[in-house]
Parts: sequence; structure tokens; C-alpha cells
Amino acid sequence: MEWTELVSAREAEVLAAIRAHQSNAQIAARLHLSIRTVESHVASLLRKAGVSDRRSLAALAAESVTGLPVYPTSFVGRLVERTAVVAALGESRLVSLVGAGGMGKTRLAVEAAAGQDAYFVDLVPVRAGGVGQTIAQVLGVVERPPGTPTDAVLDRLRSERVLLVLDNCEHVIAEVGELVARILRLCPQVRVLATSRERFAVPGERLIQVPSLGAEAPRLFLDRAKATDPGIVAAPSVVERLCTALDGMPLAIELVAARSASLGVDGVEAALDDLLRLISGGRGPDQRHHSLSEVIGWSLDLLSDEERLFFRRLGAFVGGFDLDAVVALNRELTVGAAADLIGRLTDRSLVVHRRVGTTARWSLLETVRAVALHELVASGEDITPRYVRWAADTAAAVDALDFDAVADDLRNALTQTTPDSYRLAKSLAHLSFIRGQVVAARNHYVRAAELNPDHPADDLGSAAAVALVSADGATAYGLLLKASDQVDGAARAVALASAVVAATRFSMSFEEPVPRERLIALLDEATASADPGDARCVAVLAIARAWASGETPLDPDLELSRTAVEAARRTGDPVLVPGALDALGTALANAGRLRQAHRLSDERLRLAAGASPHDPAVAAELVDLLHVASTSAIAAGDLPAAARIAVQEGSVATHPAIIAPRLIRLYGLTGRFDEALEQADILWDGWLSATAVGELSSLRGDWPSSAASIVAMVHGLRGDGPAYEEWRLRARRIAHVDNAADSLALAAPAAFVDARIAVHTARYDDARVLVDAALMPFAEKWWLPYAHAAGAELAVVAGLPDAADYLVAAEPAAAENDWAAACLTRARARLSGDRALLVEAVAQWDRIDADFERTTTLSLAAGRTTHA
Repeated sequence: MEWTELVSAREAEVLAAIRAHQSNAQIAARLHLSIRTVESHVASLLRKAGVSDRRSLAALAAESVTGLPVYPTSFVGRLVERTAVVAALGESRLVSLVGAGGMGKTRLAVEAAAGQDAYFVDLVPVRAGGVGQTIAQVLGVVERPPGTPTDAVLDRLRSERVLLVLDNCEHVIAEVGELVARILRLCPQVRVLATSRERFAVPGERLIQVPSLGAEAPRLFLDRAKATDPGIVAAPSVVERLCTALDGMPLAIELVAARSASLGVDGVEAALDDLLRLISGGRGPDQRHHSLSEVIGWSLDLLSDEERLFFRRLGAFVGGFDLDAVVALNRELTVGAAADLIGRLTDRSLVVHRRVGTTARWSLLETVRAVALHELVASGEDITPRYVRWAADTAAAVDALDFDAVADDLRNALTQTTPDSYRLAKSLAHLSFIRGQVVAARNHYVRAAELNPDHPADDLGSAAAVALVSADGATAYGLLLKASDQVDGAARAVALASAVVAATRFSMSFEEPVPRERLIALLDEATASADPGDARCVAVLAIARAWASGETPLDPDLELSRTAVEAARRTGDPVLVPGALDALGTALANAGRLRQAHRLSDERLRLAAGASPHDPAVAAELVDLLHVASTSAIAAGDLPAAARIAVQEGSVATHPAIIAPRLIRLYGLTGRFDEALEQADILWDGWLSATAVGELSSLRGDWPSSAASIVAMVHGLRGDGPAYEEWRLRARRIAHVDNAADSLALAAPAAFVDARIAVHTARYDDARVLVDAALMPFAEKWWLPYAHAAGAELAVVAGLPDAADYLVAAEPAAAENDWAAACLTRARARLSGDRALLVEAVAQWDRIDADFERTTTLSLAAGRTTHA
């Protein structure tokens, strides 16, 4: 009996909601149940399904997915092998089908996977370093910086219950083996079925050798021969001899059977006499390929000289190709002549025709390409310059949407070095970047620098900018120092100063901060190389001095920051001006001048309007800008501005777990609690990944802890005490402290949440302690107004005799924040009993879209409640 047959009608409704990734609170509201009842149903479903966590349950409930190839021919024989593979998959999570090329491993894998939830990944065109990206594309997941494509694959598969079919692994065996080992360790519901010419040597691997067809081979030959000539007649003994001569290899048999329509079985047998002598001669460097190579070689002997030359040049392509690509490698041919030759080779089963939309494309089977490439090498013809030139021209012209069709060949071409390689590297870096493939883009820019040894600094600078898109200051710092070694004068000064900025402004990605003495030394070197007449050089130095002026990172001097802004404005540079404004905004916020910091973020947003996110340097500023603008809007209590910024979050590729903290703060403060809790799961999963497996380095800092506090507040305002306490604990874990007051980032938001929940629940036993904690002069000012206002309101409702003094103490901070101002108005109304002040507070809440606080204040004004 299937486990789903044990599910009740109400559980089925809950299961459908879980499949849609709804939280318990959302399910309770939708089905009009209590949260505890929903939790009971979820626990029952987990038990019946035999899974241990909610994500696994959602994956198990999801509809089947399939990506298996569909073959136009029947599956002949292999019943014993297919049964063995299916049985092995029931006993082992990794099954490898191993055998020589052409033995039918792929077809056997597809047949064994039929009827199962499976993803099929063709690794034929993939080269070293591209396995993760290819699997990510098949799964339909997108790289989220600073995570890699492999991280995206693992994130997707952690909760999936699927069979992953990895086809043709031998040429990237080590890379696939490492990824498979991680999948087996981190994705407990995933099984892997692989085809390869060698084993992975991964613990738990179950090997199944795929042998020759043996007695079933004649049936395959006749099936395929009759497909091309239904009236063909062949004596069983002749067919048996043919199949024996071909070593029972399915691909060899199919190629020969296809020729029987034109040569007849007797003609095929006569030609095999020569082939048998070639096989017995043992020619060729690889013993495993003798039989198959000679079968294909025999097919090549049927080609004209022109066809054979054309065929071997096709071996240069690792992926598919179109007519333009073919003509680029055969410049002596017209498009019409090339089309004719492709047609002839397709008819001879040496080239496979594929239609992608309205575009005709072709490719070679892997084994056939191996022969073509061997022929090309043996001929002594060097086609590499033509191939790389085609790749460079294609990369410069291809639309980002069409990139996938040629990506494998562009990457392969970049492994060669010709006069066109630099141009290819630059174009490939750009294409990768606009597709959101940040790691690949950075590596391609580094490759461009290697290919341009006389002027590498610009490309290293671009690579550094790409690193900063994912807030990876440590990588950018190293690249910029490397760039500084390649240049002198103003260019060296700019590179050194930029390295200082990366080490301070993006310090959260460093395992250990760069010592201040080192930063000062770098600034001295930059100053010595600087050109006072170069406005850009002067501005970058001024920005670096501002960021490096504090005793700790992210503490720029206010006056030096103003000087940096003035210098940057003189350049009009669309990257330098926002960067200098960020230093000034940070200095103002550190001084408690939150509204001014917010206004500067608004100016940065205006400057960014219309800027192209396809320029790495601009994109790095945009990513930082969205983070800082959201943070400063929240700090000033301007929740509508934070909401407008949230709409722009998708304009630059950023990992959802990095966006989540910003959205949680907004949704929690505006009363959009369901949305806040959805983002809470994303934040927590991302933080666990960052700490457990080294992903998302920028999440390893303590800055997300304030968002965790807001999640606790949401649970507290909803009356879920256990969840409130759990998220208070999680906030401290993220901040790496036992006491929230010991964390620079967490102290103020934690004090704010504690005071706000005490007001809401009317629990005043430790009110004095909470009020004093909330009214502290916090070193980090972003959340200070919230803490001061909430603490003052708690003093009022708890009846502290000096409540009025707390209200006065909170007024300066409230002047910097709209939420805090509304909270203080409500607190004064509650102290004085002035209903008009409550009405005013309602209007203040309404202006900033704080719906929960507005509704609560309306209830107070109407006398429906005595606590908020």
C-alpha cells in the first residue's frame, strides 16, 4: 500500500499546502485550524511518509519530474541487465554502469530509469569545471552569488526524492565523482545512476558491467536493418557472423545495419573481411577502442576525400554546431556546399540532426567525435586558429539568451591559445556575467589577464569587481594587489587604493581583518605612486583614506568621507560617486544621523537609475546600494522607501539568503507576518549552509542576526512563545554570542524586540531591566531608535514612576526614525490618556504602512484593548 493511501482528507489538504511551500501559520489561516492542529497533521504526515523533515515531505509530495530521452527505436534485449540495474537501485544510492564505448550504457540507463522521477544529464559536451553548471541547467536552478553552480545543485537536491542519471562521465570522472560524493552525503533522498568507462571509486558505489549483447545481437541487427529496408532477407548464420565480427557492440551493429540497405547483407559481410584483419592487427593507441574505432573507420572508408576532410574537422566541436560554425572551419566552402556535406554525413549516421526551435543544429555522437578528432590529429592539420576565431566571433555576437547553445564550445576554445583567445576570454566573461554565472565570469576575466600579459591590470580589476558583486572582498583584495604589481604611476595608485577599499568596506568576507598597519602601508605606497593631476586617482585615494580611517572596518571618518565625496563628484564617475557617498552615509549613520544617511542612500539610488547592471563595477555598486539603501530606510523608519527598494532586489543576481534579512525586517515592521516567516526559512537554511559547508561567505558575519530578532518578534506578536524563544536563540547563534548585549549588531534589535513583546503581552515583571537595556547608547545606531522608543513605551505601560523621563530620553533618537516617532506618540497618549494623541499615532503608522501597529493603536483608541 502506498503511504498516500493512509492520508486522511484533512491531511491531504495540509500536504497540498506543504507541497506549495506554505508555512504552518499560512496553512492554519487557510484551513481555519489552530497552528498546533497543523503541527499535529504535519507530524502525522512525516510519520506516514517515512521522512524526517518538512522539505523532504514537500519533495515527496511534488509531482513527478522527468527529463529522460525518448528514442524512436525499440529496446532490444538487455532484460537481465535492466533487471539487475533496477534491483541495484533499490539497494544502493549510487549505481555505475561501466563498459567500453558503444556498448549501449546510455540506453540501458534510460530504460532502467523509466517510470521513475528522474533527471537526465548529458555530460558529453562538458569540460573540466563545467559539471556543476550543466547539472544546474538541467535542474532549472540558477547560480546565486556568492554560491557556485554546485551549491545551487546541492540546495535543490537536499529535499528532492529523485533519480539523477549522469551520462558519459569518463572525461570528467574526478569532478563528477567529487560532486556525487557530496550528493550522497548531503542529499539523502537522491539516487544516482551513472554511465562511464571507468568507476568513480566513491564509497557505496555499486558497479554493473555492461557487456556485449551476445546472443541478442542478431535480433538488434535485424531490427535496425529492417528499419531502413523492410524487405531485407539475411541468413541467420550470416547475421551471427556479422555481429560476432563487431564484438556484439550495439553502436557498431546499428551503424553496420544502417548500411545494409545500400550494400546488402552479403556486401556488408564482404567488407567485414577487411575490417576483421584491421581488428586483429591491434592498431591504435587505446585497446578498448579498437573494435568500435574500426567500425566507424570502416564507415569513413565509404566517404569521399571531400566528405572525410569535412567529417574530421567536425571533431573540433565538443557540442552542437550550425551551418555558420561549419563554414567557419571550412572557409573554402559555400554555405550551400557545407549544407550538402552535412546532409550526406547525416544520412550515413555519422552526424545527428537536432532542431532547436526554428534553428537547425547538428552534433556528433561522443564515440564518433573521438574518431573524427583522432583523424584530425593524424592528418596534421591544425584547425585550432579557425576554431578559436569562430568562437571569438560567436562570443562577441551571440545573444545572452542563445548562449547555452554554444557555451561548451566557447569554453573549450578558451583552453587553446591563439591571437583570438584574448578577445574570446573578454566576451565569454561578459556573457557569463550577464547570465549571472559570477564565478565563471571572474575566472574568464582572470584568463583574459593571463592572455594579455602586457596590460593585465584592467582585466584583473574587472575580475575583482565581479568578486565584489557577491561581497567577496577577500578575493577582490587579492586580485587588486596582483593588478597593482603589473602597473605603475596613477594606475598602481588606483589598484592599491581600491584594494584598501575592498579590505574595509567589504571586510565581512575576510576570515581575519587585514591589519590596519598593512592598510596604512598600502595607502602610503598608493600616495607615492599617485598623480595629483589625475582626478580619478585623487578620488579613489580619498575614498580609501576615508574607509581606512577608523580603528575598525566600516567606521569611516566623517570629514574624510566628505572630502572623498567632493573628490568623486569632480570626476562624475558613476561608480566612484556612489562609493564615496556610501562612506559618508556610513559615517553619518555611525554618528546617529540616520535621516541624513537615508537621504544619501536616496541620492545613490537616483544616480544608479539607468545604470547598466552588465558592467561588473556598476553591478557591484548596485548590489551594495540595495543593501545599504534598505538598511538606511529601515534605520530611518521609512518603511515605504524600504518597500520600493525591495521591488528592485531582482535587478542584480544575488542569492535569496542574502536578500532574505532585508525582506524580513521590512515585512516584520509593516505587519506582513506570513511573508516574513517565508523569508525566515530561507535565511536560516542559508546561514546553516554558510556555517556547515562553507557556502555564502558573506552570511557568516553577524549582520543577519537583527533579522532573526525580527522573526522572533513576529512569533511573539502572534502569541507563539516557543517559536519566539527559538528565534531569539537563533539570533544569538548567528551573532556568535551567548548574550545579545555582547554583539555590536544584535544588542539594539534584541533589546527592541524584548521590549516590544513585553508591551504586547503585558508582562512587566522585569520591565525595569528591559527598559534600561533598551535605552542603552548602542554603538551601532541602525536599531537604536526602535529600542529607545519601545523601551520608553514599556516604561509607560508598566507604570514605572519615571516613565516620563524615559520618554524624554527617547526623543532624540525618535527624531531620526518615523517608526520610533509614532511609537513615542502612542506612548505619550497612554501616559496622558489623550485620545487625540492616539489618533495622531494612527495617522503616523498609516503614513509608513505599519499595518499591525496601526490596527493595534486603533484598538487602543476604541477601548477594545489595554495593551498593544
